[in-house]
Amino acid sequence: MKINAERFLMDLHHLRTFGDSGVGKGVIRPAYSEPDIAARKWLASRFHDAGLRVQIDEMGNLFGVADGPSLLLGSHSDSQPTGGWLDGALGVIAALEVARSSREAGGPAISVVSFQDEEGRFGVTTGSAVWSGHLPLAEADKLVDHTGVSVATARHAMADLSTGPVDSAQFHGFIELHIEQGPTLDQSGEQIGVVTDIVGIRDMKVTFEGQQNHAGTTPMHLRKDAFQAMSAFNTLINERFRNVVTPSTVWTIGHVSLHPNASSIVPGKVVFSMQWRDGDADRLARMEKIIRDTAAEVADAREMMLNFGPMLGLEPVKMDVQLRGALEAAAQEIAPEKWRTLPSGALHDATNVSKIMPVAMLFVPSIGGISHAFEEDTDEADLIAGVEVLARAVSLLG
Repeated sequence: MKINAERFLMDLHHLRTFGDSGVGKGVIRPAYSEPDIAARKWLASRFHDAGLRVQIDEMGNLFGVADGPSLLLGSHSDSQPTGGWLDGALGVIAALEVARSSREAGGPAISVVSFQDEEGRFGVTTGSAVWSGHLPLAEADKLVDHTGVSVATARHAMADLSTGPVDSAQFHGFIELHIEQGPTLDQSGEQIGVVTDIVGIRDMKVTFEGQQNHAGTTPMHLRKDAFQAMSAFNTLINERFRNVVTPSTVWTIGHVSLHPNASSIVPGKVVFSMQWRDGDADRLARMEKIIRDTAAEVADAREMMLNFGPMLGLEPVKMDVQLRGALEAAAQEIAPEKWRTLPSGALHDATNVSKIMPVAMLFVPSIGGISHAFEEDTDEADLIAGVEVLARAVSLLG
């Protein structure tokens, strides 16, 4: 099997025209947005041209299905609200190129997928979570984004494209090529990373509700300032995690909604996201207890109401030995002495898919370790090397 590098790069660059930010190579293509749906329609046409049967399920997950049992390759094509051009998109176009090349060479059957809402507009890898059975569709429909739009409302925009459920039993494994989204490969000068495992993640919203009041006449000692409560919580969490976490553990307050968010008003309510990631499920649970206990302590001390939103999350996942072995053998052939094994600190659709079939992942470098930003980029030579390793692994797996 020989990939067509020019064809691969042409498709990859064309995909970024959907939601082109006008800043570098950045894209704005959130799940179910007009650019996202337009991109999926274009991808569907490319899947069809490659001889694949186009199927789109109720969530908007887009499949290009080969005849008979097949290996599934792919990732996602939605982006962060202000995102990079390769995150997810690389895995989808690489999968398409390997599917085409394998078909042209008379190789093994390859199917392709672009999962919907991997980037979490509505939660955590929502599209693959529903497809894998981790999240019932009825429960997913209740999820809302930061503006209050529900999944049920958002996915209605793709209702006319749906062909019905896609049976996972026809696929005997899943491999996802992705940019690393971190600095390891870039700093080491290596081209390929074969993933050993994906960390687990927990994500929930926390609400402190105090008392909205006048910013000029309310004495400091009488205030029930919701922002100050969040600030105190953040300081305490950083201190209390110190003896629990490892150097690879991460936690983030990434989204804050302050009410009424006015200069001359003591804020009466704050809703913020609390997310934490680690490769050890027990540690994730210990961190959750610390978060809940600390928030309760802050709320009690400041005489505030406290509320926790639904807990979203996924467990840590180890890669399949056979699939990973094929990737390692292919990496040694294509990029000898320029590859390594490494864990994934980012969450991926492969985590959900692992619940129903064997999975593996492959990384290429992110320049400067930058991702989820318009500056996200990877050298074309490394992009091509990644596709070549993927294609070779497919050949080895037969």
